[in-house]
Amino acid sequence: MTISNQFLDEIRARLPLSQLVGRRVRLIRQGREFSGLCPFHNEKTPSFTVNDEKAFFHCFGCGAHGDVVGFLMRMDNLTFPEAVERLAEAAGLEMPIVDPQARAKAKVRLSLYNVLEAATAWFEAELRGSRGAKARAYLSDRGISKATSTRFRLGWAADSRGAVKSALASKDISEAQLIAAGLVTTPEDGGETYERFRGRLIFPISDPRDRVIAFGGRLLGEGRPKYLNSPETPVFQKSSVLYGLSLARQAARDTIIITEGYMDVIALHQAGFANAVAPLGTALTERHMESVWRLVSDPILCFDGDEAGQRAALRAAERALPVLRPGHSLRFASLPPKEDPDSFLAGSGAEKFRELCENASTMVDFLWNRQVVGRRLDTPERRAGLKSDLQNIAGRIDDKTIRRFYEREFDERIFQRFLRTGARSGQRKRQSAPDRTGVEPPLSNTLGKDVSGTTIPREKSLMQTLLNFPVLISESHIQLAAFELHHIEYAALMKALLENHEKWRTHRSDATTDASVFGSEIHDERLLSLIDKLVGKGAKYADPTANPRQSDIAKARALVASMLKNVTNAEIGRNRSRAANIAYQNDMSEENWRIFRAAIEREQAASRWTIDEPDSDDTP
Repeated sequence: MTISNQFLDEIRARLPLSQLVGRRVRLIRQGREFSGLCPFHNEKTPSFTVNDEKAFFHCFGCGAHGDVVGFLMRMDNLTFPEAVERLAEAAGLEMPIVDPQARAKAKVRLSLYNVLEAATAWFEAELRGSRGAKARAYLSDRGISKATSTRFRLGWAADSRGAVKSALASKDISEAQLIAAGLVTTPEDGGETYERFRGRLIFPISDPRDRVIAFGGRLLGEGRPKYLNSPETPVFQKSSVLYGLSLARQAARDTIIITEGYMDVIALHQAGFANAVAPLGTALTERHMESVWRLVSDPILCFDGDEAGQRAALRAAERALPVLRPGHSLRFASLPPKEDPDSFLAGSGAEKFRELCENASTMVDFLWNRQVVGRRLDTPERRAGLKSDLQNIAGRIDDKTIRRFYEREFDERIFQRFLRTGARSGQRKRQSAPDRTGVEPPLSNTLGKDVSGTTIPREKSLMQTLLNFPVLISESHIQLAAFELHHIEYAALMKALLENHEKWRTHRSDATTDASVFGSEIHDERLLSLIDKLVGKGAKYADPTANPRQSDIAKARALVASMLKNVTNAEIGRNRSRAANIAYQNDMSEENWRIFRAAIEREQAASRWTIDEPDSDDTP
C-alpha cells in the first residue's frame, strides 16, 4: 500500500493535532501553541508543546518530536500504516486502495467487522440481563470486577438455538453474514443452521486496532470442549492473534507478559499488569513472536507451573530459535507447581508476581536448565551427551552471530561446570553441586543479587567513562557489545546504552551528563537511578580517568581502547585454552595436560583489565 503525501496532508487538515493530543494530555493554550506535561517521560514542569499551525508536537525535555501520525505511533505502539489507517477512519477518509480485488476484500472485511461488533454488543447486553446471572456469578467467584468485565467487553451466550440469529436479524444482518463471521454453523447433513456459542461466557477477541474479529467461549455447564474459538475468517487467523494485544500495546513500555489463557490475561490486567496477552488455545507461534517483537525486545513467557505448562514454554523456546535476531529474545518466569498466573495472584499478590517477572530467566538460562536439571551427568559419556544436545539446540538458530554466541555460552558453561578445577575471579559461581547420584538439582535464580569480586569496580570504571563521555558509546558500540559484564545492573545498563548508541553520537564531550541526558531513551527507573549513582552529584569514581573533572575525551577514549584490547586478548586466551582442552580430551597425556593448564593460566592473565585495582567497597 502506497500512502501519498497528499493523503497525509488531508488527515492533518481534518484532525487538528491539539484535538488528538488533548484526548491524552491536559493542554493549556499559550499564544499560538499549547503546552502540557510530556506523555513520553516523567516530568513535573511542562516542556511539551503542540503547534497546530505547524502541525507538530515537540518536547524540550526528552526531544520527542513529530506530527499527528508520529504521536499516535508513540502513544499506542502502532506501526506507520496502522496509525494512518486509524487516523483515516477518525477523519472519515477511505484508505487508498488501487487494486479492485483488494477493494472487494476490504469491503467484505468491513461487513464482517460490523456484524461482529453488533454481536459483541448483544452478548454484552445478555450478560447484564436476566439470562446472564449464571455467568455473572461465575465472574464474581473468579474475582473479576464489573469494571474489568466491561473493559474486556465480556458477554454471555444463552443455551438456546436461534437467539443470536433472531436478535441480529432485527438489525438487518443476514444468516449468510452470520455464517461468514463464524457465529452460525451449518451441519454436515445440511440441516438447519445453529449458533456456534451456546451456554458460554463470551470473550471478544480484537485486532490491534481494537476491532472485534472473533470470539472465544467458555462452557459453564457440562460438556466439551471447555473452550471454543471462532473459525478462521477473512479477518481472523488464530495463529497470528494474541488475546489482549490491543490493550497491552498501549501499556507496553518495557515488556509484554505472555500467558496461556483468557482468564489469566484478565486477572493480570485487573491486578495492574495491563501488558498481558495470551495465544488462543494454541502453541505460541513464530507469527505471535513477531507481532510482540514489534513492540518490545524481550517479552516474558509466564506459562502454568505444571509439567504441561513447562513443556509449552519449551516448545515456544524451540520455535523461537530459528527466528531469533539480534536484540530480540524471550524471557521465562517460572511459576510454582500447580499454579497459573490467576491462582498465583490470588494467593501471593501482585507484588510477588512483579518480582517473579523481574527475575525472569533469559532464554539461554532456560534452555540450559531444561537440559541440566534432573539429568544424570556423572560420567564422561553422559556429559558428552549433554554437550551434543546443546550443540543441536544452538544449531537450530538461523542467525549466524547469535548461533556463535550460544555455542560459546554453552561451551563456557560446560567448561566451568565440569572441566575447570578452580573458579576464576569474577566468574559465575556454581549455585549447587550434583548430588551423589550425579543428578543436577535446579539452579537458584541469582538475578537482582549483588555480585562481588575484583572485576566489579573495573566494570564501574567502564560504565562511568561511557556515561560521562557518551560519544564513546557510539564510536565503539560493536566492540562494547562483546563485553561480558558480571554485575547484572551494569549489564542491563550497557544493553540500554547500546540499543540507543546512535543517539549519543552528537553529544558534546564537555557537556555535563546525568540521568536526565539519557531519560528520553531509557525509561527504566532503576537504570536511571543507577546512572545517578554512577555519575550524579557526589558520585565516587573508581578511576580518575572516568571523572570529567579530572580527565578529558582523549584520556577517556584511551581508557576504553585499553579495555577493548583486554577483551580481544581474553578472547584469544579462551580460544587457545579451548583448543588445548580438545587436544587433552583426545589424548590425555601428561604433556597435553601441562599445555592445557598453561593455557588456562594465560587465559586468566589475558582477562585481567589493565587499570589499577580500586577499593572493593566502592561499588554503588
